Amino acid sequence: MGSEGPPTVTIHVTGFKKFHGVSENPTETIVSNLKEYMKKKGLPKGVTLGSCSILETAGQGALGPLYHTLQSSVSSKGTESLNSGIVIWLHFGVNSGATRFAIENQAVNEATFRCPDEMGWKPQKVPIIPGDGELSRTRESSLPVEKITGALAKMGYDVVSSDDAGRFVCNYVYYHSLLFAEQNGIKSLFVHVPLFMTLDEETQMQFAASLLEVLASLH
Repeated sequence: MGSEGPPTVTIHVTGFKKFHGVSENPTETIVSNLKEYMKKKGLPKGVTLGSCSILETAGQGALGPLYHTLQSSVSSKGTESLNSGIVIWLHFGVNSGATRFAIENQAVNEATFRCPDEMGWKPQKVPIIPGDGELSRTRESSLPVEKITGALAKMGYDVVSSDDAGRFVCNYVYYHSLLFAEQNGIKSLFVHVPLFMTLDEETQMQFAASLLEVLASLH
């Protein structure tokens, strides 16, 4: 018998390790602690928190592990019934100059790294996926970014929507994830957070929990 009611939402989350100039990446802490935090707080109805993975802050050299991580959500999806629900990849990255949260609407097909990534790669004006169009080609999230931002702002968070995820590793991962999401019938969203010295850890954990709540309410 098929279960009635709204579809379940499975949210897989990623953060990043440290990188040049950021010795402690807040997203590593947020994502590492999220399961425990949500266990105490209680997950929103209809939400399953899937994998919580920490990615290398690297582009090309870390593609294998990235795709392995992304692929895991589709493999597990296939073992359940086809209409078993919605799968969302939620990626957290740090913007060390930011004072507030930013929900990223899109990624652009350009890698121009201001400093080498953690594997020593420093591309300049290189297409992220060469067969996917010009450097200016963008891919947008299929999630309603403005609506998500508005809901979080109503909850009291200092948050904006953004059309510019930079040209560094965050944008690189988001571009790959958006293409993967489109090809596999799932969804992807990238969120930039400030450093903990700018916005404390507890506020950022609360924000992550509220974001899960907002994503659940969309479906």
